[in-house]
Amino acid sequence: YQMAEYRISIYGRKASEWDTLAAWVCNNSVHCENVQWLIQIPRLYEVYHGNGTMQNFQQMLTNIFSALFEVTIDPQTHPQLHMFLQTVVGFDMVDDESRPERRPSKSHMPVPEQWNVPHNPAFAYYAYYIEANLHVLNRFRESKGLNTFHFRPHAGEAGDLDHLAASFLLAHNIAHGINLRKSPGLQYLFYLAQVGLCMSPLSN
Repeated sequence: YQMAEYRISIYGRKASEWDTLAAWVCNNSVHCENVQWLIQIPRLYEVYHGNGTMQNFQQMLTNIFSALFEVTIDPQTHPQLHMFLQTVVGFDMVDDESRPERRPSKSHMPVPEQWNVPHNPAFAYYAYYIEANLHVLNRFRESKGLNTFHFRPHAGEAGDLDHLAASFLLAHNIAHGINLRKSPGLQYLFYLAQVGLCMSPLSN
């Protein structure tokens, strides 16, 4: 009788993560009409590149999104994932925002297949490619009469104001957003566009 929204992670290390997660949800009967799921994507490319798991950022994006497109084309390819996705409402993006990062610029931002350097892409780079893939996926799922997903990243808890600017352009709503107090202009834009902030007044 209670409503809940749980967060659970997909890391993008391998494409089979979705089937493993969906099997856990379905086989253990943890799905329910009153429970929704938000998928967290940790920004850990540099870890996976460092240990040899992946060679470029496109591999991470492929591992995250390929199964989602496959199951949208034909639900029988991943039947448990098809059932699980009906309870998923959105995608989050998480990491330690306070870590320094290179500001996005055209010369420093190659396409994902060419991002084969050891350091992590910037927040805005991650956000753009996750939202770009979600946008295409959502239009495809709409055409099939299936549910769609919001992009709801963690942003503005710490770190650069660029995170909040990117989120304003790309996100449906954000978690935290307390750094908006440092930028009245951005804060007013969030208000005008009604981009929601999910936060705890007691802790934030």
